[in-house]
Amino acid sequence: MTNRHAQSVDGSGDSRPGDQGSAGERPFPPAFAALDLGTNNCRMLVGTPSGSGFRVIDSYSRIVRLGEGLHGSGALCPTAMDRAVAALQDCADRLARSRPRMVRAIATEACRRARNGPEFLDRVKRETGLDVGVISSREEAELALESCMPLLDGVGRRALLFDIGGGSTELAWVRVGCGPPALIGYASLPVGVVTLAERFGVAAFTEEGFDAMVDDVTVRLVAFESVHCISREIRDGGVRLLGTSGTVTTLASVVLNLERYRRDLVDGVALTRQDADDALSSLRALDREGLTSHPCVGADRADFVMPGCAIYAAIASMWPAPDVVVADRGLREGMLLRMIRAHRSRPARGRSAPDRS
Repeated sequence: MTNRHAQSVDGSGDSRPGDQGSAGERPFPPAFAALDLGTNNCRMLVGTPSGSGFRVIDSYSRIVRLGEGLHGSGALCPTAMDRAVAALQDCADRLARSRPRMVRAIATEACRRARNGPEFLDRVKRETGLDVGVISSREEAELALESCMPLLDGVGRRALLFDIGGGSTELAWVRVGCGPPALIGYASLPVGVVTLAERFGVAAFTEEGFDAMVDDVTVRLVAFESVHCISREIRDGGVRLLGTSGTVTTLASVVLNLERYRRDLVDGVALTRQDADDALSSLRALDREGLTSHPCVGADRADFVMPGCAIYAAIASMWPAPDVVVADRGLREGMLLRMIRAHRSRPARGRSAPDRS
């Protein structure tokens, strides 16, 4: 187990991904904000340019379970929308204080799938002022790749990036080692921790239910494998798995035996297959009460850990790479890096007016 790219974590000293900045940096660099409204979480980062990355000046994360009941009804339910709007109002209030130069707010699988998704986002704009746009599954994979690029230095010739979300799981097959990492292929599977939790319920905590979840996900991986022949590439060597989600960061926390979560220890750590399997087995041995009291899980996430572990188990079984790199970064970081790059490429005279697109 090695840590490839540890970062600092709490407070305004968090700098990710990349450098810590330089002494010659301007005292008040512009701020940028990225907001990700997912099926399970609402997350926001506000950061300023720092070296090749950015320095976090504010962060926010709340479990909102926007996708609650979506699998069965095809629509977002009123209580879930209320929770999400309340979290987004918190974000809007924080943005009003930090006054970033540019804000980008996105929604993913729940709003892509829900028949009332457009009406919900209209409500969000009316009540919070936030203009949240739904992104495609391809852009979701691209943003995850953008944020994880520093973790792909020197990993070999190919990488399989997977992002286990609430309503979907994104796969990205990536060429590395010859210039910047490049997306070869991607897929979005309509299974995530929320969708599986709702489908399997309490059975997710049983051996039979867990195996059924793994089988369900495995069937969905076959098409991607048949196109890209990743198993053969893994046998030939030079392929790395890279996971970005609460599932893999939880596995890393268990391996590291953390009493509380620490991003600086988790982000960039490479878990051997045996370490990851042992952590998975230890979590599977717990019932819901045990997961609730586990320092790496907690009450808010207890229902979603086994579904996430089932998705990971299916991926690791289909593509048995010798280790997996763990990333505590994702869409928000990818958006921030894109905004900062766009800002730096603009003529100076075009940088004066705030942009809330």
